[in-house]
Amino acid sequence: MSDNTFKKKDVKRVNFSRPNDGVGVYLDYAGATPMDPEVKHAMEPYFEDKFGNPAALYRDGRLAKDAIDESRKTIARILNCRESEIIFTAGSTEADNIALFGVAEAVAGNRAWGIGNGNGHLIISAIEHHVVLNSAEALKRKGFEVSLAPVDAEGIVNLDELKKLIRSDTFLVSVMYANNEIGTIQPLYEIGKIIKQVREARKASGNNLPIYFHSDGAQAVGACDLDTQKPGLDLFVISGSKIYGPKAIGALYIRRGTPVRPMFFGGGQENNLRSGTENVPAIVGLAKALELAEAKRNPPTGGENTRLIKLRDYFIKRLVTEIPKTILNGHATRRLPNNVNVSILDIEGEAAVLYLDAHSISISTGSACTSLTLDPSHVILALGRPYEHAHSSLRFSLGRKTTKEDIDYVMEVLPQVIARLRQISPLNMKVDQKEISHPEAFAGQGARVKVGGQKYK
Repeated sequence: MSDNTFKKKDVKRVNFSRPNDGVGVYLDYAGATPMDPEVKHAMEPYFEDKFGNPAALYRDGRLAKDAIDESRKTIARILNCRESEIIFTAGSTEADNIALFGVAEAVAGNRAWGIGNGNGHLIISAIEHHVVLNSAEALKRKGFEVSLAPVDAEGIVNLDELKKLIRSDTFLVSVMYANNEIGTIQPLYEIGKIIKQVREARKASGNNLPIYFHSDGAQAVGACDLDTQKPGLDLFVISGSKIYGPKAIGALYIRRGTPVRPMFFGGGQENNLRSGTENVPAIVGLAKALELAEAKRNPPTGGENTRLIKLRDYFIKRLVTEIPKTILNGHATRRLPNNVNVSILDIEGEAAVLYLDAHSISISTGSACTSLTLDPSHVILALGRPYEHAHSSLRFSLGRKTTKEDIDYVMEVLPQVIARLRQISPLNMKVDQKEISHPEAFAGQGARVKVGGQKYK
């Protein structure tokens, strides 16, 4: 097949707009979203006209402080919590770090809780975002013990195994609300019930060590119910960059009474947990973006979720029927409305991303935060799949501007791209194959592969 068959189609249409150059089909809304015009409009006064320091006593400062207070009130209403339980951060990464390190250090520093000689034990799911995985690894180096809660073949946390992992010194369970790669939505309510049962059992047995429930909800906003009280969350994280808001802004819900030690020291802003002059425009933008996302989620006449689910399922059906050896990753229905993640065997995902980019189609191979490494997706591996499934995974995430016409254009180009990549691929894997077939093909790509006693890197 000649490369001349790949002719770039004229897609200079409004509904094909990319955030950056205004051309193409953008299908990486899980990585970044363009700012909603209403969000931008809400932020604009706080760049020049109402630029005062919120800590100041004079009028300009009070106006900025009022804007923060109103934003906090909006977010607290949607999360069904007290305004005092919301602190603003520079994004979800920072918020997750404050939650995990803050609680861990507070618990380890309180010997009245009787952990013993160790620092305590925490549990995270095997498919957490790298911010939680790497934070847990750092805590392990500090002397904490960490367990990974396994997931089933569709990416749902195994509740029975989670129960077995909880020990007398377990102080934290962290399970993300919705996965950033495969879109699976976790059973937070059921996990919350398990944690409640553990608390009751500890109280009866005289173990006064608390156990807290943390969840990263960055991908769930706009798609899921954000009521923090229903699942009994103690710590919950949201981000502006995934909901058509500003980047580098997030919020952390901390249930009253949850001990969190600060990581930053300074003027004592945000309940002494996140010192530093507040980013007023971004805070206002986050609150507005969250308000809009919640309003669009499930209005009386349908909503964005309903529209996206129809597009998602249409896309999945075409992928698995029109491209041989295509496997859906994640649960078929318990997944985010905008998430499509597939493994297309006998190709490398990075090559497909670059070919599609040449045809004005933007997608990713998984988390945009880890695109600098060629290591296979830990999420796909956690499903029990071989390395080749992980290396061939592609993530398409739909958004407010995505149309059926966009999907149809992708399906004009993608089968040709796959055919071309398979022509030059050394791989030929069966769909039901459980072990890697050509480990030498992944040598030098960052993957540590061991087959038959031989290691490949």
